[in-house]
Amino acid sequence: MLYASQLQGKQIWDAWSLPVGECVDILVGELDRPYPPLRALALRNGDSETHFIPAEQISSLFPSINLKVPQTELKPYEPRGNELWLIKQVLDRQIVDTEGRRVVRVNDLQIMRVGDQFCLTGVDVGGLGLLRRLGLEKPVRAVANSMGRSLPSGVIPWEDVAPLQPDEPLRLQVSREKITRLPPADIASILSDLDRHTGEALATAFSDETLADTLEESPSDMQVALLSRLPAARAADILEEMGPDEAADLLADLSSEASAELLQLMEDEEAEDVQDLLRYPVDSAGGIMTTEFARVPYDLTIGEALNYLRRSPENREDEVMHYVYLTDERGELHGIISLRDLVMAPQDDPLDAWSDEDPVTVSPYASQEEVAYLVAKYDLLAVPVVDEESGEMLGIVTVDDAIDAVLPTAWKKRIPRFF
Repeated sequence: MLYASQLQGKQIWDAWSLPVGECVDILVGELDRPYPPLRALALRNGDSETHFIPAEQISSLFPSINLKVPQTELKPYEPRGNELWLIKQVLDRQIVDTEGRRVVRVNDLQIMRVGDQFCLTGVDVGGLGLLRRLGLEKPVRAVANSMGRSLPSGVIPWEDVAPLQPDEPLRLQVSREKITRLPPADIASILSDLDRHTGEALATAFSDETLADTLEESPSDMQVALLSRLPAARAADILEEMGPDEAADLLADLSSEASAELLQLMEDEEAEDVQDLLRYPVDSAGGIMTTEFARVPYDLTIGEALNYLRRSPENREDEVMHYVYLTDERGELHGIISLRDLVMAPQDDPLDAWSDEDPVTVSPYASQEEVAYLVAKYDLLAVPVVDEESGEMLGIVTVDDAIDAVLPTAWKKRIPRFF
C-alpha cells in the first residue's frame, strides 16, 4: 500500500532521472466517486512558487516518483478549484466515518493504482498512520511480529468517508449528501463531536426537514446554538418542521424576544399549536405533550375508520402511529384502539367493539413524574391528555417524553423513538 505521507517531501524525477522538485501535496478530484482519481501533484523546486504536474504525466509513485517525460516536455496543470488537497485540506483534519457513524481524525491517506489511474482509496485513522509518519511503523511491526501479534488496520474506504471543509461549499455538499443518509440521532451525535465552526457549517447546509429531525435528537444547548445562528425566517421554517412539543421546548430555552419573533414568523396553525403547549408548565403533561396524534370519529365502522385515516391530512402528521383515538365533533375522547386491532378487525365491525372505552388519561397539569408512573404501570406507549372541564382531548404524551422525568436527557436521546 502507498500512503500520502510517503509522498510528502519526496523528490520527483523526470524521464531522464533528473530532479524536478519536491512533492508538497496531492490533488484529487471527483470526490463523489468511490475512488477519486489523482489529478495532479503539487511541487516546489527551490522557489516559493507552487507548480503542478498532471497525473497523466506520472509514471510511478513508488518506490520513487517518476515522470513519463523529460522536464522540458511537462505540461503545466491549472487547478480548477474543485480539487481536494490531501495534505493541506485532509491530513490531520476531522472527517466523518459514515459507516462507523463517528467523527475521526485523519492520520494518513491511502493511494492505489486502479486500472490506469492513481486513486485515493482510503483514510487511515488508526495508530499505524501516526507511526508511519514518525518513521516508526517498520520497527513496531517487527516487534509485533516477533511476539506473534498483528497490528490492526485503521483504514476506512473513501466511499464511507465524508471530508469536512466548512469553507468549501462544493465539497461540503458532497459530504452533506453522505451524512444525511444516516439516522437523525447519529447526525446529532456527529455534530456534537465536531468543532463549532465545522458543525455549524455542516448543519446549516442541511435541508429544513433534515435539520429539524437532527435538532429533535440534539441536546438543548446544541439546539439553541444552531437555531440562534440561522436567519430568523429559516429558523421559523425549521420549527414548523419539528414536532410541536419539541418546538415548544426549544422556544422555551430561547429569550422571550427571540421566541416571540419566531412565533410571529411561523405559519398560523403551527404557531398556535406551539403556543398552546407553552401555556403549560414545562414539567407538566401539557408542557411535554404533542398535539400530533391520529383521531377518527367514534361512531364509524372499522373499514370507515381506515378510509378516514388514509384521507385525513391531519392524521398524516402522526409520523409513527401506534394508537388511534376515537373522538366526537367537540373533540371529546370516547375510546382508544390500537393500530394492530384496527388493521386486523373485521371491516364491518363498529369501532366500539374493539376499542378501550375507559382509557388511562391525564390532566394537562399532571406532573411529568405522574405520567411516567402511568406509562410504566400500564405498559403504555402514549397517554392521552384531556381537559378536565370540557373533556376535550388536547394531545398525547409519548413514552420517550414521559420517561425523561426519570432518565437524563442524554440517555433519553439514545432510546428508540416510538413517535
